[in-house]
Amino acid sequence: MYIRHQKITIIRTVVPRQQTINNELQYLGISLGLFNLRDKDKSRFRLFIELLKAAKKGEPLSSDEIASRLGLSRGTVVFHLNRLMEAGIVISQRGKYMLRVKNLAALIDELEQDIHQTCHQLKKIAQDIDKQLEL
Repeated sequence: MYIRHQKITIIRTVVPRQQTINNELQYLGISLGLFNLRDKDKSRFRLFIELLKAAKKGEPLSSDEIASRLGLSRGTVVFHLNRLMEAGIVISQRGKYMLRVKNLAALIDELEQDIHQTCHQLKKIAQDIDKQLEL
């Protein structure tokens, strides 16, 4: 998968004491940066959950379908879909959107690979800079 630009957010936070599905989904959402201060009604997280449900059924969704299901404007949905695609969580095919992979464990594996590749590239460049600066 070719990615020109990807913004991966990982937030270390406290694991929920009570391990319910809702608490664990909230923890995953917080850890992946699906919440931000401007998103008061948790639209991005709700959109992510809708895509997770669709993944279970094996059906990609259009932005109009997502907007209708969540009671959000299409513009809001497209904004959040773009952020999720930028993060490497969601992909688009033929005008429909879906999670990058079929389950959450595979999603974390993919993000881990993306982070590893990026860190490897950064390390090579840092070593080159160190060499040039004789550090």
